[in-house]
Order: sequence, then structure tokens, then C-alpha cells
Amino acid sequence: MAKVTIIGAGSVGSTIAYTLATGGYVSEIVMIDINEEKALGEALDIRQGTPFCPPVSIYAGSYRDAANSDIVVLTSGLARKPGQTRLDLAQANVNIMKSIIPQITAYAPEATYVIVSNPVDIITYVWNKLSGLPENKIIGSGTILDTARLRARISEYYSISQQNVHAYVFGEHGDSSFVPWSIANISNVPVAEYPKVVTTPNNLYPALNYKEVEEYMRKSGGRVIQRKGATFYAVSLSVCHICKCLLNGTDTTMTISTMMHGEYGIDDVCLSTLNIIGKDGIRGKLLVSLTEEENALLNKSSECLKDIIRNIQI
Repeated sequence: MAKVTIIGAGSVGSTIAYTLATGGYVSEIVMIDINEEKALGEALDIRQGTPFCPPVSIYAGSYRDAANSDIVVLTSGLARKPGQTRLDLAQANVNIMKSIIPQITAYAPEATYVIVSNPVDIITYVWNKLSGLPENKIIGSGTILDTARLRARISEYYSISQQNVHAYVFGEHGDSSFVPWSIANISNVPVAEYPKVVTTPNNLYPALNYKEVEEYMRKSGGRVIQRKGATFYAVSLSVCHICKCLLNGTDTTMTISTMMHGEYGIDDVCLSTLNIIGKDGIRGKLLVSLTEEENALLNKSSECLKDIIRNIQI
């Protein structure tokens, strides 16, 4: 069984801890936060329910307690405040990571690191540049949640299980993300063709509104925040999916943020394309064919991220 350390005991970090505790594939969970009382309270709250879960030990600790972790999940960082620019937020959270990196890597140098803190592509880039860890051990959660939102919306259009929908969000986890529709399919049928090949009675599927679907994907997080103040359930499930795939030994493809080295003509930036992850972290990239327009959108997304990188101090 595995050991996971979670840095950051806010809503996202504590929900990840709870989800891992009930999942049955982790035996030890360490919660670390600059607010030690918050970490103690969250760990205690979860621990008191573990008699009804598969055996798991969960406790609040320090960086020293992260020794021998299989996975370290990073959720620390500040939320964007009213009037604060995206660039200001990026610099503030980069500064937080610069203080965390040497402390955690000293005790867990062999772990795989899953970066959740925003802006996730920028933070993942900083970890690649400053941590000294192998690149295959640094995974940004990237657009895995965006991809889940996309699949959920397509499945609603066609009343089909989300597990039959294979569509992805590429690029930045942010405004410049896009959907490569040329590779989107439902059970190997291109999404646009799906209504034409279904023989169910009263087949009245609406035409897929690509713009509406992408808008739904991009604005879902903001809508949740507007209604309840924060998002944490869906992102926590996404991160736990990454952890489960890292631990179960079966290679799995997913859209995570990783360092680019010339793929699609993009270099020295972290963004999301299809990657294969398994027991040893990132096993490699899956370089699916994109249309000329999609390739241009991916490069545009990379430039948006590089503009931020050029204007922050790493």
C-alpha cells in the first residue's frame, strides 16, 4: 500500500485527503499546512470516520513526516482576489512554491509530485526548473478537470455514459485552452457523426453546438465559485484519479501538464497534451495528429503561458 503527502489543508487538499482515505488504495496520508491547527483539525475529522473505511492512517505532520512518500500532492497557494491580476497571482504563488520546494524535496526526493496549485502550468514549470527532480516525476493536473467537464457535457447531449466519450482539452488550464475536435469520438465514432449512426427509436439528438460545449467547459469553474464560493469536489476526484493511476501499475492516458521539448513545435513551457502515466510517473507523451488549425491553437496557448513566464521572477 502507498503513502501520500498532501501539502495544503484547504478545501481542495482536505477533500483530496478524504477521497483518498475512502478509496482503499492508500494506507498512509500525511497532511501539511502552514496553519498547523487547520491540518490537525482536518486530519482528525477524517480519521474519526476511518473505522468505516478500508484501513488507512491519516495525520497532520511536518515535512519530515513526508519521508518515503510515494506521491506528494501540492495544493498550497493563494486564491485570486478581486482586482488582482493573473500575473500578480502567479508571482505570489511562485514565491510560495520557491519556499516549499527545498523543504519537501529534502525528505521525499523519490516521490512523484502532483501539482494542483494555480496557475498550474506556471507552477509545474517552476517545479521543473527549481526542484532538481526528474521531469517524469512532476505532473501538473493541467486540463484533466477541463476534460472531465467536456466529456460530461457531451454525454448529456447524447444521453450516453461518460466512459464512452473520448474527447480532450489541450493547452493551458485557463482561457487559451481548446478542444481538438478532430480526435473527439463516442465509441470510436466521430462526435459529429454519432447521431447519424444510432438506431434507437425516437432518435432526436440535437446538433452538437461546439461553441456552447467549449463555453460550458471553460465557465463551469466560475459558475460553481459564484454559487458556492469555491470548487473542490471535482478537482479532488480528478487528482485522486491521477494518484490511483500512478499506484495501480497500469499505464493510462490523460491530459496532464508536462514540460514540452519540441512536440507540436513547442519548447520550454508546461501545458496539457495527452500523456501516458504509470507506476514510474510520466511514461511518455502520446502525439496524436492535430489539424493545422488545432496545432496553431496549441501554439497560441503556449505563447500565452510564455508571456507570463517572461514577466515573473523564478
